[in-house]
Amino acid sequence: MHPAPSVIIFSSLSGAGFGLLFFLGLGMPAPSGWVAFVFYVIAYALAVGGLLSAFFHLANPKNAVKSYSQWRTSWLSREAWAAVAALVVMGLYAFGQVFLGTTWTALGWLGAALSIGTVFTTSMIYAQLKTIPRWNQLPATPLMFLSCSLAGGALLSGNVTLAVVLLLVAGGVTLWHWSAGDTRFAEAGSTLNTATGLKGKMGLWEKPHTGENYLTREMVYQVARKHAVKLRVIAIALMSLLPALLILVLPTHIGAVLAVISHIAGILTQRWLFFAEAEHVVGLYYGAHLGKAAA
Repeated sequence: MHPAPSVIIFSSLSGAGFGLLFFLGLGMPAPSGWVAFVFYVIAYALAVGGLLSAFFHLANPKNAVKSYSQWRTSWLSREAWAAVAALVVMGLYAFGQVFLGTTWTALGWLGAALSIGTVFTTSMIYAQLKTIPRWNQLPATPLMFLSCSLAGGALLSGNVTLAVVLLLVAGGVTLWHWSAGDTRFAEAGSTLNTATGLKGKMGLWEKPHTGENYLTREMVYQVARKHAVKLRVIAIALMSLLPALLILVLPTHIGAVLAVISHIAGILTQRWLFFAEAEHVVGLYYGAHLGKAAA
């Protein structure tokens, strides 16, 4: 699929923001006053900034409010409700720490659960799509989103030892998701025969239309394998290995800042690949996977 910058930014930044809110809700750390204010400004800037990016990605943003009515069947609607609930609860929790010097533990735990729950609902928007086999991986897709969110949150919250562990876990889960995803389309069993309902050896004589349209621009986008491999190496190095190394070798504020920058750059690369490598079954009508199907 063609990677939309707004969705890449949304899933990357909001995940880190809600990850930071998760650790703040658990009291890891439990700041107060101006220190708490700075922590929450960073968390809300990432979480809300990411959500706004997704909002402007909508074809008709003014209809976004209608998504709240579909919570029974739509993961997008559940994400919207979870995000609002998490931000409101954590806002009240932050008020106590910033202005009253008080930590309401029960409220923090509730906010932490809602924050990580928001990340889970985001992951399920993609994981439940059977038309995109690479995304339709349970539990790999949700675990990838959750591990990256927790790694970013631990890094931003200053939990150094935990951050190192979670950064490496996020890298490992990402490698697992890529490895399993490479064979998902074939495992799903979608071929030109299943797409057309015809039997026998199928071939593409002519594409459905001669010019480009939304499907060819957005759904049949493909990234060259050699480029994908290079980007995978860059993503793992930036999102996991380099940040972990920086906070271990350079345990200063400068090291922490460099680690955060590296991690976010790596996550952005990982999310670009997440969308660019996604293969929609509609691509079968445009000649995608014909060689594999024939084999």
